[in-house]
Amino acid sequence: VRGVCELLGLEALNFANEGKIVLVVSPQAEKQVLEALHQHTLGQDACTIGEVTEERYIRLTGIFGTSRILDLPYNEPLP
Repeated sequence: VRGVCELLGLEALNFANEGKIVLVVSPQAEKQVLEALHQHTLGQDACTIGEVTEERYIRLTGIFGTSRILDLPYNEPLP
């Protein structure tokens, strides 16, 4: 999905995605949280996808190495 969205210029974060969760944890708790998630069958693929920085925007890096600023959504997520 991520690759297709990137090729088409769509933002995957604007699509509804039931059954997923994004957690924000301190760097000190990252390993412990991932270990706990990996113990559950639904959390086996849990991974770190980013980090909080001093910048006042979100920068995404795509699977092809491209980097860009995330725009805020204009409407509700697509189903």
